[in-house]
Amino acid sequence: MPLYHLILIAMIQGITEFLPISSSGHLILLPSLTGLGDQGALIDVAAHIGTLFAVIIYFWTDVKLVLNSFPEVLRGQLNSPAARLLTALTIATIPVIFVGAIIKITGLSEAIRSITVIGWAMLLFGLLLYLADQTTTQQRELKSLTWPDALKLGLWQAIALIPGTSRSGITITGALWAGFTRKEAARISMLMSIPTIIASGSLTSLDLIGGQVPLRDTSIVILFSFVAALLALSLMMRLLNKVSYTPYVLYRVFLGSLLIVLGYTSSLGF
Repeated sequence: MPLYHLILIAMIQGITEFLPISSSGHLILLPSLTGLGDQGALIDVAAHIGTLFAVIIYFWTDVKLVLNSFPEVLRGQLNSPAARLLTALTIATIPVIFVGAIIKITGLSEAIRSITVIGWAMLLFGLLLYLADQTTTQQRELKSLTWPDALKLGLWQAIALIPGTSRSGITITGALWAGFTRKEAARISMLMSIPTIIASGSLTSLDLIGGQVPLRDTSIVILFSFVAALLALSLMMRLLNKVSYTPYVLYRVFLGSLLIVLGYTSSLGF
């Protein structure tokens, strides 16, 4: 693939993965709006690896605590905050794996990749994020996360399998409804992304076993998606100290409305 195409994919994935504006929706739209060829599953996996490294590094303190709690959890000792968090993240990942497997087996993944689906998901779930951001009581912190909370957030996360929904956006929405602060809602969403990205990448990689891996292309995508994701994540977390999620909602409403109009009035080949 051309260098500019690889960098473009990596930048889009890196910037949009953790912002509540849907990375999958943007990547699906890229080939049809630009005329570029589909990047394929291998490049998608590489882009997700880059963003995975970014979120692990940014939240390394939390990640280290969770990793150190593995022996406790395996022994059935779930009393420490780290062990409870690890269990909660595990519970939150189950629904998206289950629903994702159903979508993959039934072939529904192709049926929901249309421009109109992405547009409506962008618009409606963006407005839902705005409603949650503006009307909920935001007082809770990560340490108060319970297992029932985790299951509910996992169900919210499963909705993100609809392109245009945004995994981070819908889980942040769910966390806001559960009473978490804006920053803690984002923190929970980002920590939830780690096992989800690993599970998704592993599932996709099963389809690639035996194929050739272009080290140049994958290395470039991993590097640029990592840098873009780390910068975007750092910026968003800092901005949440001063601003709400409204700027992201406005972007979603604009793009969603545009895609809906295009979807019903043109033949772009989506």
